[in-house]
Amino acid sequence: MPANSGSPLRRTGCRFLLLVTAMTNAPTLSSRDWLRSLHTSVLAWWLPLAVILAGLLVPVTIRTVIWIIALIWMGTACILNARRCNRTHCRYTGPYYLLMIAPVLVLGFVSAGVNAWMFLGAIVLGGSGFLWWATERAWGKFS
Repeated sequence: MPANSGSPLRRTGCRFLLLVTAMTNAPTLSSRDWLRSLHTSVLAWWLPLAVILAGLLVPVTIRTVIWIIALIWMGTACILNARRCNRTHCRYTGPYYLLMIAPVLVLGFVSAGVNAWMFLGAIVLGGSGFLWWATERAWGKFS
């Protein structure tokens, strides 16, 4: 028996079935996406980002705590959203936000100046924006 026993029609039929299944699931996945809801999106991501920016105005110890809480909040929201609707970038930005806690702790312990904190903030925000753009460009909004 040949290694490829499937007919071209069968292989094409499977591809068509996969395409139809993906198209059918797209509205379901999209409707479960927290980013579609302004209220949830503000609560899960935009409010913590505003708190991170406002944290630049407070002493380093308080700033460190604020940033850690905000990063845990956003990272957890991304991971839960990825599990909820398979949003592509959330699978990467969630762990990224959690990993960014390490440099926050370092800056908090070495008592770095506000310029170092602004640089780290740019890395956190720029990196998550890049992850969002790159992953959804490569693999689509839901994967």
